[in-house]
Amino acid sequence: MTGTNLPATIGPASVSEMLRHGRNLLIANPAFQKWAASFPLTRLIAERQSNALFDICSGFVYSQILLACVRLDLFSKLAGGPRPCAAVAEDLDLPFDATQRLLRAATALKLVDALEGERYGLGELGAALLANPSISSFVEHHALLYADLADPVALLRGETATKLSGFWPYANRKAGDPAPAGGEAYETYSDLMAQSQADIAEDILDAFPPTGRRRWVDIGGGEGVFASALAIVAPEVEAQLFDLPPVAARARSALQRRGMLSRVTVHEGDFVSGSLPKGADVMSLIRVLHDHDDETVRGLLARIHEALDPGGTLLIAEPMGGGAGSDRVSDAYFNFYLLAMGRGRTRSVAELTALLEAGGFSDVRVVPSRRPMLANVLVAQRV
Repeated sequence: MTGTNLPATIGPASVSEMLRHGRNLLIANPAFQKWAASFPLTRLIAERQSNALFDICSGFVYSQILLACVRLDLFSKLAGGPRPCAAVAEDLDLPFDATQRLLRAATALKLVDALEGERYGLGELGAALLANPSISSFVEHHALLYADLADPVALLRGETATKLSGFWPYANRKAGDPAPAGGEAYETYSDLMAQSQADIAEDILDAFPPTGRRRWVDIGGGEGVFASALAIVAPEVEAQLFDLPPVAARARSALQRRGMLSRVTVHEGDFVSGSLPKGADVMSLIRVLHDHDDETVRGLLARIHEALDPGGTLLIAEPMGGGAGSDRVSDAYFNFYLLAMGRGRTRSVAELTALLEAGGFSDVRVVPSRRPMLANVLVAQRV
């Protein structure tokens, strides 16, 4: 059929695909939905589907409730123990009715616990946020993303001048373009990345212990949070990092403040187009590749292959998606975040493996990690 937008048929459908398609057509029938909602054996399934759809619709509201809690420092104010709503209202400088509304909403999201006598205490998720201060920074940061997502169709069509592309100074840079100049452009994003890196560094070093390694270079190493963790866990390993000159300058200052400057070597350069330090038996890319297009990734992998010692290891750690049943954090959240940022995408293990093998790497394998939704770990050997 010509002149239509119908997709081309790609081979015969499997039995499972046909059954799934038939099931979905049935679910899409309003008459079936009405029957399922009243029939005892299907009522719970219909209710679960309705709740799941409503949760998707309400996700933005939930996130803004969390933002209000963070901006008002609610969780710190409850850390000392349960408090009456009136006392919380006074601390937050909010009307009683508004405070009650916020506390009840936060209770529904398990951020706060409602107790007898209109008292409120820390909830499970509120306590977890207090234990991870970097989350609060990301909650604030997401105001940029939500503004960019105000018209998601315009974003998909490339019609939105996004705020996130201004936040990340290298967002629209392609291979061959000069690196952005000026330290101020790197300050806010470097701070944000450094705050979130510590837990990920621990996860990676638990998944891939550095024992027996000689020299490890972290490419795109930011302010040296990972390199510092490496130097502490394995002082016998030469910990090094490589990043753009303005970021490298921030790394030296940050390492000096931590008392780690003598234990971490800082190299400066441009991994998009320049050469990399040679003589390492491990190089790492931590939340780097998904920020870049395939052309840039292919060039970077080629330079890493050239720089690594024979038999050396490349470690990649970042959210990975793209497969059947892939995590929605990777394929929904991160893919749209990167779209708003201006480039990059999450890739599946299969896609990364193909890029690595095309770049001369072999023995590509996944290393189980503690929190794969934040950082899957993939390692490959230099041939």
